[in-house]
Amino acid sequence: MEKETKEERIARRNREREKQMKASPGYVTFSVMFTLAYPFIAVFTFVMSSLLALFSGVSRAMAWVVSGGKSH
Repeated sequence: MEKETKEERIARRNREREKQMKASPGYVTFSVMFTLAYPFIAVFTFVMSSLLALFSGVSRAMAWVVSGGKSH
């Protein structure tokens, strides 16, 4: 059996550590919860961004009206 290099040893340890981490109950729970919650997070982000854009447009329009049409 040939001796593994330092890089190979580090890579192997990282793979083993990652495999062990992914098997932990916390990782599995987080993964499942994130997968289930992602559509709600995406919709919430879209709605909030849309509201922000809407209110920003209203604010800019009000500033334009108040300034007599001189505001850019």
